[in-house]
Amino acid sequence: MRTREIGESGLITGVLSLGAWAIGGGSWWGENDDSLSVRAIHCALDQGLNWIDTAPVYGFGHSEEVVGRALKGRRESAVLSTKCGLQWRDANGTDRFERDGHEVYRNLSARSIRQDLEDSLRRLQTDYIDIYYTHWQAPEGGTPIAETMTELLKMKQEGKIRVIGASNVTTAHLDEYLKYGKVDVVQEKFSLLDRRVEASLLSYCEEHKITLQAYSPLEQGLLTGKITMDYEIPEGSVHENKFWWMPEHRQFALQMLNGWSDLTEKYGCTLGNLVIAWMVARSKYLNVLGGARKIEQVEENAKAGELVLEQADFERMTRDANAAIANAK
Repeated sequence: MRTREIGESGLITGVLSLGAWAIGGGSWWGENDDSLSVRAIHCALDQGLNWIDTAPVYGFGHSEEVVGRALKGRRESAVLSTKCGLQWRDANGTDRFERDGHEVYRNLSARSIRQDLEDSLRRLQTDYIDIYYTHWQAPEGGTPIAETMTELLKMKQEGKIRVIGASNVTTAHLDEYLKYGKVDVVQEKFSLLDRRVEASLLSYCEEHKITLQAYSPLEQGLLTGKITMDYEIPEGSVHENKFWWMPEHRQFALQMLNGWSDLTEKYGCTLGNLVIAWMVARSKYLNVLGGARKIEQVEENAKAGELVLEQADFERMTRDANAAIANAK
């Protein structure tokens, strides 16, 4: 597995990382065998995917608990990230939503994120977090970034977190964060077919030497090529109402993938490997976050960490993706 530094933090990880959202189960992803998830995390570490990403809201604590169980005896071999700012303890916060019987609020106040941290440390069975993200930025009128950053910097000084990150933020948010201290990583959705970060966020990260950890690189499984036009999305599924999963848009994604059989033969890889390799090649400041909860999924994703595309193939895939995006509008 090729490696890269996270921002300027000194932390070195594989170019791919393991996302543990699905490990949380619940109505977003359906139930899962936790023992298989533990084995998948062990497999990830063995394959060089040493960055494990989770969050309290993934399964409402369950994902963190499973990750904590998996890392017992192997904590020092992992780079562990989790998040703060989405809480269901009380009704304090904004942007309320309901899921699996919980009422969730955005709250990045010093008091709330301190409680988030202590809860995560307990569930993860560790005394420090390598990367601590703010999960969703509060809207206008919410907790000032100055308050949030002041508390994060205290946590860092205490040794409870090592690196500060921000998930789902704008460049304007980052300008404010950087007034108070270093942010080494941001997390945002980015895929071959969803390239909105290219408008400004990716170049901002490159300029400021911030890693962009890209989530949903395979459009939650669509870009593996295993989904057909006949697939019907279950009600309440994480795929429901997702742009590229809608049949009228899905057809263009599948046409694009069907045109790359010569590339998968050339590189001896799957379509999913090919798409992830494109992501890795896009910028040296990208880390590709792939979700998995089974060993075979981890092993499949890991192959892409060694795959290097020729420039002509990278450019061809970019053109084909641009065409699919244009056709789907």
